[in-house]
Amino acid sequence: MDIAEVLHVVGQYKISSEPREIFFFRDGSVVFWNVDELERSNVLTYIKQFSLGDLVSPETMEEQSESLPYTYSENKTRLSGGRILLSEAAPHHLERYTFSNALAHSVKLGVWETELDHYIDSIKPVAEELRKSGMIILPKKEVFTRLGQLYELRHSLTLSSDLLDPSDYYWDRDALELLYKRTSNYLSIARRTEVMSDKLNNCVQLLELLKNYHGEEQSHRLERIIIYLIIIEVVFEMLHFIIK
Repeated sequence: MDIAEVLHVVGQYKISSEPREIFFFRDGSVVFWNVDELERSNVLTYIKQFSLGDLVSPETMEEQSESLPYTYSENKTRLSGGRILLSEAAPHHLERYTFSNALAHSVKLGVWETELDHYIDSIKPVAEELRKSGMIILPKKEVFTRLGQLYELRHSLTLSSDLLDPSDYYWDRDALELLYKRTSNYLSIARRTEVMSDKLNNCVQLLELLKNYHGEEQSHRLERIIIYLIIIEVVFEMLHFIIK
C-alpha cells in the first residue's frame, strides 16, 4: 500500500476464509482486523522494542482501545449504526485503511485525553488551595515544569490537524474521504478535540497565573533588597557624618 504513514500486513496462513490484517501507523497506533486477542497481545508485545517514544501504560492501552464490528453487504461500503459494512463487489484494502485511520486517530486522541485528565487531577489541589487561602503551594520551578508539560501536550494536539481535517491522501478519493468523515463523526473526534482544547486553555491560564505570581513575588523581593541597601547606605552616611 503506497501510504507513507502506515504499514499494512496480511497473515501468511488462514484460520478461516476471512483474512487477518493489521495496520501499523507511524504514531504507534495499531488496528487489527479479524485477529484474536492472543495474537493481538503477542503482536503488541513484539513491537514494543521498536518504539521511539514513551509507551502508554497497559491500563491506558486497554482503556483507549476502539472496536467496530464489521460484516459484508451487497451495497457499497459504508458505516451504519456503528457497524462497518464492506461491499462484497469490490476490493477492501483502501476502505479498511480508511476506517483504520479514523480509529487510530480516535485512539491517539484518547491517549491525550487521559494524559490531560491525569494532569488536571495533579494540579487540582493547587487550584483548591488558591481558592481557599489565596496561597500558592507550587514552587516556582515546579510551575515552569508543569507549564512545559502543558505546552508540549498542546503542541502535539495543534500539530495533529488531521484529527479534524482529512489528510491529503483523500483529496482525490471522494468516497474514501466521506467514509473517513462519517467514521470520525461517529467517534466524536471533532467534539472531543474541541473539549480537550478548552481544558488545555483553562490549565494554561491557571499555570500562567502562578508563573506571574512568582514573577511578581521575585520583583517585590528585589525591590525590598534595593530599599534595604539604600537604608543601609543612608545609615552609614549618617554615622560617617556624626563621627566626622
